[in-house]
Amino acid sequence: MPSPRVTCRLLFTLASMALPLAAFAAPSTFRYDTQHSQILFSIDHNGFSRPFGRLHIAQGWLRFDPDDWSHSATELDIDLQSLDMGDADWNAAVLKPAFLDAGASRYAHFTSTSVERKDASHGVLHGNLTLRGVTRPVALSFTFNRMGGTIFGMHNAVGFSATTTLNRDDFGITANANSIGHGVSVWLELEAIQDNKVQTHKETP
Repeated sequence: MPSPRVTCRLLFTLASMALPLAAFAAPSTFRYDTQHSQILFSIDHNGFSRPFGRLHIAQGWLRFDPDDWSHSATELDIDLQSLDMGDADWNAAVLKPAFLDAGASRYAHFTSTSVERKDASHGVLHGNLTLRGVTRPVALSFTFNRMGGTIFGMHNAVGFSATTTLNRDDFGITANANSIGHGVSVWLELEAIQDNKVQTHKETP
């Protein structure tokens, strides 16, 4: 029968071995890579076409554990002034108070509330979107693309693709009701860099 001293040493060794595993299993924190993250949207134009616009993420953070999605969370700011619809005059018109009202509220803000896992790589992210000072619940269907080191080994990253549909009326955007659609299709391509020092609370720029 092992002596108490041997038993204590064995327990200490096992505990020491378990520490790295526990650290690895904990959710990792990431900051959004604003160069490789973009938001695209499309809306009907009088039945003739569905032109696209593009917006950039100003900043944000993401907490994610690939083995346990239940503790995942994210928060991000979208820079409305980054709007690009392919024409300067068109950009200016959409940024006016009748539409995005970027002069009064430059940043839209999203905060997650829960994650619903569907299978190994698909889920639904639930949260609240604040746009033009109005906050509404939003559900984004997403695909978990990959988590790992970048090709040049500069850092660890994680990537997602997501889609949702918004009703512009919900945010008080009711102008041109007969010529511009009300349902807005949205696509998000999100890439984030592991950074355990990132601030996981709202810091609106």
